[in-house]
Amino acid sequence: MPRERESEREGPEPCLERYRDYLHLLARIQFDPRLRAKLDPSDVVQQTLLKAHAKWDQFRGRSEAEVLAWLRTILTRQMVDIVRHFSPRQGGREQSLQRALEDSSARLESWLAAEDLSPGQKVDRQEQLIRLAAALSTLPEDQRTALELKHLRDLPVSRIGVIMDKSPSAVASLLYRGLKALRVELSE
Repeated sequence: MPRERESEREGPEPCLERYRDYLHLLARIQFDPRLRAKLDPSDVVQQTLLKAHAKWDQFRGRSEAEVLAWLRTILTRQMVDIVRHFSPRQGGREQSLQRALEDSSARLESWLAAEDLSPGQKVDRQEQLIRLAAALSTLPEDQRTALELKHLRDLPVSRIGVIMDKSPSAVASLLYRGLKALRVELSE
């Protein structure tokens, strides 16, 4: 008998809190640094989860992958609304933001597994994705930022160094220590 998942539509009250770290990771990656003085990515995630709870009756999916896709869509809309509010001249941002969130999510998933997966393995991969996002949230900010820029935004070490105001060797050290800490966290 297949395992039942919390994300499957078994009742009126979904457990969406378990996706907070995943959404926060995606929000941090795509959040415009100029807006951080006005709003924190955690606020966007909180609004996303509130909206998801309020609109749960409209969700028609059943799998965890569908829940994640639905939450990414809500997150995108929240972020677009914020950009429109604080930077009304940036038109066409929704399509590029949606594409960027999907790309980041795909890179995150590619960390975890190969392409040829059975349905059971896909469910396990979604669970690992949630665990990876939670593990990333436990890292020191500089390690987490370096890993996110390298592996989720696909930036070269030299560019990460410029963004973080660190030498390439310092970035390489952050990446090494961050990956080592992630391995320990995920093995527990």
